[in-house]
Amino acid sequence: MAERDLLLYTTLGCSLCEKAKLEIWPLLEKYQLRLVSVDIADDETLTRLFGWSIPVVGLGQVDDVICWPFTVDELDQWLVARLA
Repeated sequence: MAERDLLLYTTLGCSLCEKAKLEIWPLLEKYQLRLVSVDIADDETLTRLFGWSIPVVGLGQVDDVICWPFTVDELDQWLVARLA
């Protein structure tokens, strides 16, 4: 399986994003994923979509994401449904 990007939609000073990373890290190796932070402040569309819900995790499609709060198990189930 080739490495893919798991996108973490975030912004500067997002303390919840640090908590989300604790749930994300255990799954990166399992799914051969590389965590990539995307600052929503750099994109007007992303700010409109996720400004009130970060951290948000996705695989590239902004209409198919998982929003905080999530557990490692919930994220695992979300990933299984998309990567299996």
